[in-house]
Amino acid sequence: MQPLHLDVRGRRVVVAGGGPLAAGCARDLAALGADVLVVAVHLCEELAEQHDAGAVRWREGGLTGTDLDGAWLVHAATGDAREDDAVAALAEQRRLWCVRPDAPAAGTAVEPAVVRRDDVVLSVDAGADTERARAVAVRLGHLLDSGAAPLRRHRPRAGRVVLVGGGPGEPELLTLRGRRRLAEADVVVVDRLAPTGVLAELDPDVEVVDVGKTSGKHPVPQEEINRVLVDAALAGRTVVRLKGGDPYVLGRGGEEVLACRQAGVEVEVVPGVTSAFAVPAAAGIPVTHRGAARCVTVLSGHEDLDGDDLGALARLAGTLVVLMGVAALDRLAAGLLAAGRDPATPVAVVQDGWTPRQRTTTAPLADIARVARRAGVQAPAVVVVGEVVDVLGPGPGAP
Repeated sequence: MQPLHLDVRGRRVVVAGGGPLAAGCARDLAALGADVLVVAVHLCEELAEQHDAGAVRWREGGLTGTDLDGAWLVHAATGDAREDDAVAALAEQRRLWCVRPDAPAAGTAVEPAVVRRDDVVLSVDAGADTERARAVAVRLGHLLDSGAAPLRRHRPRAGRVVLVGGGPGEPELLTLRGRRRLAEADVVVVDRLAPTGVLAELDPDVEVVDVGKTSGKHPVPQEEINRVLVDAALAGRTVVRLKGGDPYVLGRGGEEVLACRQAGVEVEVVPGVTSAFAVPAAAGIPVTHRGAARCVTVLSGHEDLDGDDLGALARLAGTLVVLMGVAALDRLAAGLLAAGRDPATPVAVVQDGWTPRQRTTTAPLADIARVARRAGVQAPAVVVVGEVVDVLGPGPGAP
């Protein structure tokens, strides 16, 4: 067998058969852009839907030689061995490759088990043992998704930027797409709260740029971060901006996307698990719970809130989650109390969520600022205000 990948875009492929087997062939071929002609006496429901949607064309009847005029490939998928033999014989007369999905060894072409991840395509052929091929393909797909495969490009291409939400810092909460994009990176621009443990998996020549910020200390201003991303991409490099949480949840991801677009740089955003929900969960706090809170508001502790804002927040019956809120805890608690929030409202401050140093400090709203100071609570921490703090009882330690 000579392994080949065929470009079927715009080319006619004939599928003989109208049952579920033919439907699967037609669906996959249409998804690849082929001009699919289905020849069958009747169509099963799935094929009829494909035909009605304009994905495939249908000629009613049995396959004849004229059906193969202009064809590049044939799929014998009638489900009947004799009929498939006749289809294969016609294809042989026309010197067309013929796929036999029900009996791969009987065809002149074999459709392998395929794994697709963006522009990386892996095909696995195990002869007639299709289940074996599928099992190997699944395992190879896991390898690609894990970020362990060498996915970096070696031929020049236009640079691009990918904003990857890294979640709350635990590498196992990084998404599969995020890991795959990291495996493609030439440059990684990383935040302090990102899952930096995954950086050890990168190739030694991948450039890592640390732009981490701490409370009150921003050594690399946002404008400079934007410039680093754009300049590296314009130089033809694949740049991953590895951020803590989710890029679009108080992560300034929108600003970075705008900077890339204005410079004409291709940009992609890979969502992450936001710390606003993941860190309370690590402490055993659901941000919504039936009978306790049916909505949640996420707030930045860096924002200056006036009386009207705090009044609206105090009146909400749901949960208030404050990111970057340790320094603002006194001001926030005082403002909510002044706006009428019940002084007994439970509050939790979860520090260093999803790390071995995780700890949770709880107190009523009237006392939380004093209790947190006495406990020496420091950033990074997530503040949770609302009845949900108590619904499950004392929370666990670090996951």
